[in-house]
Parts: sequence; structure tokens; C-alpha cells
Amino acid sequence: MSSTLNSEEDIVATTKNWVAKVVIGLNLCPFAKPVFDANAIRYLITEKDQLKQKVLSELIYLDSHEEIETTLLIVAEGLANFDQYLDALDLCNELLLEQKYEGIYQIASFHPEYVFEGSAAADPANYTNRSPYPMLHILREESLDKAISTHRNVDEIPARNVQLARKLGTEKILSLLRNN
Repeated sequence: MSSTLNSEEDIVATTKNWVAKVVIGLNLCPFAKPVFDANAIRYLITEKDQLKQKVLSELIYLDSHEEIETTLLIVAEGLANFDQYLDALDLCNELLLEQKYEGIYQIASFHPEYVFEGSAAADPANYTNRSPYPMLHILREESLDKAISTHRNVDEIPARNVQLARKLGTEKILSLLRNN
């Protein structure tokens, strides 16, 4: 699902398309549409070597910009290997702890080669966390708690997403991304 688009504008457009058609279109995250429609998602591009610093600067930025609900920090190059991505994710989660941001923000993970532990790489269920580029989704815990409190059956969302992805299959999900 990764792309060779070069410009930052193209990378952001591809990411927005994924949010609209996959995340919202398939209702993988029932909380995403209002935030997307309100234009309260910040899209930032970074390099692998700058990731930890970019996460820290984004946490500081979010502290003073409450109008931004969430940030998608896109690593367009440098973390194509899923295991290396997981190592970088661990370092960023450690940064949350070190900087006393645990409980204020959390990081959700998305990657073009995402594979859930114990799943086969070809399992369509992996597409619930596959994205066009490696990215870290920085979420405000308070906003997430509020959204969860207004949604019935929140614990059923992951199982529903897995079932839907398997029902649709890989080709159908990929076709959503190809039809910009």
C-alpha cells in the first residue's frame, strides 16, 4: 500500500484519502468522522531520524493548540521495515513516559506492513491497522475517553473491524485506496 509519491502535498492527500475511505468509510474508528469533518486532524511528515524529536515537539504543540484533536505523524521514508517501525514506536512510547505525557496523550500505530501478533501477513484483518505510510497517531486521552463514553459497545469495535476486513478481503480494501 506504500506509495512512491514525493511531494508532501501528495503524501498528505494520500493519507487523507486513507482516513476518508478506509478509516471512516469502513467505520473502523467511529470517532474519526467528526474530527475529520471539523478539520481537527494535523498531518505532519517527518524522517525516521527526526521522529523522536518531532513527537516531542508535537506534544508541546498540542499542549497549546486545543483546537487540534489529533495528529498523524507520517514517516514517508525510513521505516518501511515493520520491525524497525515497532522499535521506533517503542522509543516514542518511552518518550511519553519520560516527558510525563502518559495519561495525557497516547500513540496508536499504523504501518503499510502491519501484522498483528499471531496473524498471518496475508490476513485481511491486518488492514485495520495498515496505512499508506508508517505513522504514529497521537491522540488526546481526554478526547478519547469522552468519545468512548458516548459510544455503546466500544469493546466490540476491534472484533467487528476484523470480521469486516476479512469479509471484504484484501483486494476490496486496496481498491478503496486506488479509487481516489
